[in-house]
Amino acid sequence: MISANNVTLRIGKKALFEDVNIKFTQGNCYGLIGANGAGKSTFLKILSGQLEPTKGEIIITPGERLSFLQQDHFKYDSYAVLDTVIMGNKRLYDIMKEKEAIYAKEDFSEEDGIRASDLEAEFADLNGWEAEADAAMLLNGLGIDTELHYKQMSELNGSEKVKVLLAQALFGNPDILLLDEPTNHLDLDAIAWLEEFLINFNNTVIVVSHDRYFLNKICTQIADIDYAKIQLYAGNYDFWYESSQLLVKQMKEANKKKEEKIKELQEFIQRFSANASKSKQATSRKRALEKIELDEIKPSSRKYPYIDFRPEREIGNEVLTVENLTKTIDGVKVLDHISFIVGREDKIALVGSNELAKTTLFKILMGEMEPDEGSYKWGVTTSQAYFPKDNTQEFNNDLIISDWLTQYSPVKDVTYVRGFLGRMLFAGDDGVKKVNVLSGGEKVRCLLSKMMISGANILLFDEPTNHLDMESITALNNGLIKFPGVILFTSHDHQFVQTTANRIIEIIPGGLIDKITTYDEYLANDEMARKRQVYTVNTEEGED
Repeated sequence: MISANNVTLRIGKKALFEDVNIKFTQGNCYGLIGANGAGKSTFLKILSGQLEPTKGEIIITPGERLSFLQQDHFKYDSYAVLDTVIMGNKRLYDIMKEKEAIYAKEDFSEEDGIRASDLEAEFADLNGWEAEADAAMLLNGLGIDTELHYKQMSELNGSEKVKVLLAQALFGNPDILLLDEPTNHLDLDAIAWLEEFLINFNNTVIVVSHDRYFLNKICTQIADIDYAKIQLYAGNYDFWYESSQLLVKQMKEANKKKEEKIKELQEFIQRFSANASKSKQATSRKRALEKIELDEIKPSSRKYPYIDFRPEREIGNEVLTVENLTKTIDGVKVLDHISFIVGREDKIALVGSNELAKTTLFKILMGEMEPDEGSYKWGVTTSQAYFPKDNTQEFNNDLIISDWLTQYSPVKDVTYVRGFLGRMLFAGDDGVKKVNVLSGGEKVRCLLSKMMISGANILLFDEPTNHLDMESITALNNGLIKFPGVILFTSHDHQFVQTTANRIIEIIPGGLIDKITTYDEYLANDEMARKRQVYTVNTEEGED
């Protein structure tokens, strides 16, 4: 168990947390949620001991081991992948290294022998003999091939490093597991594996995530940060949302009844306070009136942007034709004779583990990259707005937000432009911020403003939910559901894909799989196909 007792954290004059008291118990998975800036990641750092609170204390049951997901992707570059995972249990790793040093000695003394014997006993108690196998199992589950297990961390790419650090956090069955955005940069297969791992994990988990489907799947309780306090709700994310909305509704209804009672008492007092025969009743009602207190209903600190894509013209029957697109990058063929036709009602999710292939396809379709072979053709009635995965170049200038958006607006009026910024929560002085100092989430909201103001009838998104908070993801999700044009997009947010797409395209070696279906149906059919394949292989082995 881990608990916070009267924890307060002040940053300058602002209290990020004020006298927080909360217990996280074994067997539960807690989703830590709250608006951007509410302090979710900061609270995890306080729980893990990386950050000291201004007041109060964190108490962990004696003997329990806490593990957390490291955020520094370069910290272990000088270590081997397997060693990095085993470092998740520091004591076990230290024992392994001390043993190696003792056994490497040429003048092995009696004292060394006694020390080695003690280390071997502790090593066995910590399941040290299974350490490499357990680490390999975690890595394989997350999609890190065995051939990478003995490489240096510095040789891995960014998404591979994220998976290794996640395996490190999960290693050795920690008593308390803290995960800050564990699904970021994971492919959908790795996310599915992690969901199953956490569902079957018997100890305490506290996780911050913007993935609603992920939270619904794994969480038994929700810890909601709002107004410097943390409130616990039983159930998953959807249950929290319904419960919190119901609570506010009940408080409003209770206040309405109280207000009606107050009005009734005030009218009686006003009518009969001067009447001698009614003076006692009037006095009694005054006392009753003084006892009625309205519940304080604070509006949530959460803010939802208003996302509404309105195409300027309707799309004709010819939208997009792709024929035999092929592209090789650094000697690897990422697109291999890709062909498909897009219809006017298509909302296509590009899925699959090859992130580079999907991004390359988007860049070719938007004219940012030339294919080695093949062609594509947009219909004459189409207009495109594009959300790139890497937006660095978009904001590599000294423009303020309003001027940055004006350059893309068909109407150069500042009031018109600021209207779009206001919808995306850039109000007042925010409009004069320079774009090169914006946070990741602010840059995403700027790009969405740019896409809205374009009036395009085809939207292309390469991972738009990265860096967005839950409220912005929900707003974008709703905006795309009601968008009347064509969408091509990638996302690791399961719910986002399921509720938006009506067609799934998976880029695979040698081509693609193209299905008119929902995402859940696609996954179900894919799982059945895998099971059939395993059954066939096992049957053939049995016949041999």
